[in-house]
Amino acid sequence: MKNKAPLALGTEPIGKLLAEYAVPAIIAMTAASLYNITDSIFIGHGVGPLALSGLAITFPLMNLAAAFATLVGIGSATLLSIRLGQKDYETANSILGNTITLNVIMGVMYSVVTLLFLDPVLYFFGASHDTLPYAHDFMVIILCGNVVTYLFFGLNAVLRSSGNPRKAMLATIFTVVINLILNPLFVFKFGWGIRGSASATVISQTLVLLWQMHFFSDKNNFIHLQKGIYKLKAKIVKDALSIGMSPFLMNAAACVIVVLIAQGLTRLGGDLAIGAYGIVNRVSFLFVMIVIGLNQGMQPIAAYNYGARQNERVLKVLKLAIMWASIIMTAGFIIVQLFPHAVASIFTTDDTLINFSVTGLRFVFMFFPLVGFQMVTSTFFQSIEKPKQAIFMSLARQVIFLIPLLLILPYHWGINGIWLSMPIADFLAVIVAGILLARQLRSFKKGQLL
Repeated sequence: MKNKAPLALGTEPIGKLLAEYAVPAIIAMTAASLYNITDSIFIGHGVGPLALSGLAITFPLMNLAAAFATLVGIGSATLLSIRLGQKDYETANSILGNTITLNVIMGVMYSVVTLLFLDPVLYFFGASHDTLPYAHDFMVIILCGNVVTYLFFGLNAVLRSSGNPRKAMLATIFTVVINLILNPLFVFKFGWGIRGSASATVISQTLVLLWQMHFFSDKNNFIHLQKGIYKLKAKIVKDALSIGMSPFLMNAAACVIVVLIAQGLTRLGGDLAIGAYGIVNRVSFLFVMIVIGLNQGMQPIAAYNYGARQNERVLKVLKLAIMWASIIMTAGFIIVQLFPHAVASIFTTDDTLINFSVTGLRFVFMFFPLVGFQMVTSTFFQSIEKPKQAIFMSLARQVIFLIPLLLILPYHWGINGIWLSMPIADFLAVIVAGILLARQLRSFKKGQLL
């Protein structure tokens, strides 16, 4: 008998469903974020502070890679949930096959183009003669395994949206556990340095991808690998990319922003200032990833019930997600504001790097209690097939607000102007999210949800 997990999305209590779907996703995202943190710790203590700066230089390329991965993964996963809500299982299977094909195409293209121009791009991003070797060695290995990374994240999103949140959680946790075993072995025991850290990432994702493919080979699942599903279908590709465009633009804009930050920090503070941004990024990403996990739990519930025309359930999951996201981000704000020195000291013993990081942490976390609301609202618009609103929200925070601030404020306040740009953009983006959501809720009350 086929797995009936997706059907529960339209019948079980919303609170129970959100816990069932969000908790595994939160655990998985927290584990992934903790891996990124421990990865930086291994590099910081095992290779040195300049290696941390080199790692930070790679963030724009990593963000751009993530942009293409989310374009396919999140778009396909949301579309899949909607089609399952409509009981359209034939299209759901085609979405699985198209997800695989699109990820292979995009993964290969991104790797080839980036490898051809890697060093000039890294120099443009802010690499120096001292940090380039670290950034280069890390990215070469990551790019060689890029197709694996795309497939891993794409299939995990599909796994979650097809009613298997715990398996999606286990897939992420397995990659983290394998990473934590291989990373210190490669970095310290074998002496591979930053290349060892990158190798651990690719190997762990490859092993778990094999497990994902095995799962989707089971014909007892609602959706599974079969002949005829891999040929790209214009309707599926168009709808999936339309839904995934918001997170794609958000990550693509993040690439531009990290370049501006890196160039500004290089000019005003040198290589260690960039290393401080790497630390701030890792810490903030921990709490952001937890909310992303919450959003991943909310997304299939909202999308399925949207497809099933159960409006009240859609609104209820939105309210619960906003409440929990606000609590999570407030906790991050309190921890960082009270213990910034202790947090920065986890990554390095270099006093200059710690001092840069403490300043950055205090500024960047300034409006974190409000950020969760903005993140949930953006995902909510994606889930109910309102990509234009989600795209505008992403562009408002990254392009309309943050980029101009990064160009203007450093000329008045130096490095502090760079740090201050981020919380100001967060605050303005929250206002935009509130306006857009209020308009949408008014249309809900008028019965215009569908």
